[in-house]
Amino acid sequence: MKFFIFFLSVASIYAQNSSSIINSAVEKDKDKFVAIFKDLHQNPELGFNETRTAGIVAKELKAYGYEVTEGIAKTGVAGVLKNGEGPIVMYRADMDANAVEELTDLPYKSTTIAKLDDGSETPVAHACGHDSHTTWLLSTAKFLAEHKDSWKGTVVFIAQPAEELILGAQAMVKDGLYTKYDIPKPDYLFGIHALPFPVGVLAAASGVRMAGTDQLDVTFYGVGGHGSNPQLTKDPILMAASAIMQYQAIVSRAIDPKNSAVLTVGAIEAGKDNNVIPEKALLKINLRWFNEKDRNLMIEGIKRINESIAHAYGLPEDKMPTMTFKGWSYPLENEPEITAVVREALYPLVENEKMVLDESVLPSVMGSEDLHHLVIENEKKDCVFINVGIAEPKRFAEAMKKGQLPFANHNGNFEIDLSAIPYGSKVAITAMLAIFNKN
Repeated sequence: MKFFIFFLSVASIYAQNSSSIINSAVEKDKDKFVAIFKDLHQNPELGFNETRTAGIVAKELKAYGYEVTEGIAKTGVAGVLKNGEGPIVMYRADMDANAVEELTDLPYKSTTIAKLDDGSETPVAHACGHDSHTTWLLSTAKFLAEHKDSWKGTVVFIAQPAEELILGAQAMVKDGLYTKYDIPKPDYLFGIHALPFPVGVLAAASGVRMAGTDQLDVTFYGVGGHGSNPQLTKDPILMAASAIMQYQAIVSRAIDPKNSAVLTVGAIEAGKDNNVIPEKALLKINLRWFNEKDRNLMIEGIKRINESIAHAYGLPEDKMPTMTFKGWSYPLENEPEITAVVREALYPLVENEKMVLDESVLPSVMGSEDLHHLVIENEKKDCVFINVGIAEPKRFAEAMKKGQLPFANHNGNFEIDLSAIPYGSKVAITAMLAIFNKN
């Protein structure tokens, strides 16, 4: 019993010392990383175009002493640091921004306008927190490089492109992340996402946390003509409109009501003039699901509806609607054991243990991620993906009085309170040390 008490005392002292070292290091570098965050926020880049962001990441990692590989899947960056015998732990942060206009009044707000592949232009903003994710990664990388006595093993930092497209993780692997570039395959994969909850609230829940997703385009083809002579045309806009309404019956009538699934048409593109019926109409569709059966029901249902509408309009086989699949991911699942290790390590960072949300209070969400596709084909797949509150607490409290959140992800009002930058760094460093030292 005396030995057990002595062991607990030593562990407690070690934890306190570790926390003190982390706090001192983060506070020392706070201004540096707040400045990096502001710079990233003010200069957002869309998926696979994160050249400036990737350059900043690579420059910083090299300065910390990492072996850096650039240009993976065009803009992806990997930084590797070996520190003796131990586990290989990969920490991934996504770099891309959203095609959203920023509506905040921040002095470092984004005014970026990007040109798309089709020649059109769009405002761009970090409306999902990837600027903070990248900053937390860099802060953690600096700490681990400067405090090698606090961990043993190999750390791999991944700055990933195109998470919003649900393409970046798979693209990095397909481009040879583990083969051509010889990046070590991890024993554990770690990541963080900003959460529109107050700073000081964390989420580290095990099990299935996020839905699977598919991004697909459906194109209806018709016969164009003058708007005054619809009888001489076959209107693809009308076909698309009919399809949109029928799609919703797939979820409401084909999916088991006890399951969760979402089918969203996020964009319709057709025609340019008031008096011209176009040749085609494009629908951009997003699916969310938790099992393959429901996924297949939605995909097959969409296909049948498309073809039935085209046949009803008397279209020939060469004008049948087409489906183009783009980004996708399986549901994200946190491995229970390693998630519990991280969650236990985070308790000292909150005022009350109830502020570390677990699966008993935080249900899975319909949002999706592709982080786990970095390891989904590997022998070892243990993943832990946590959330950090980033909203100013008083603002969050005022919003909750009205029964709402202060802002939502992918909204122009999305705003990360600057206190979340050092706090998130402490969370990330603490979690990574817990994973390295779990045994």
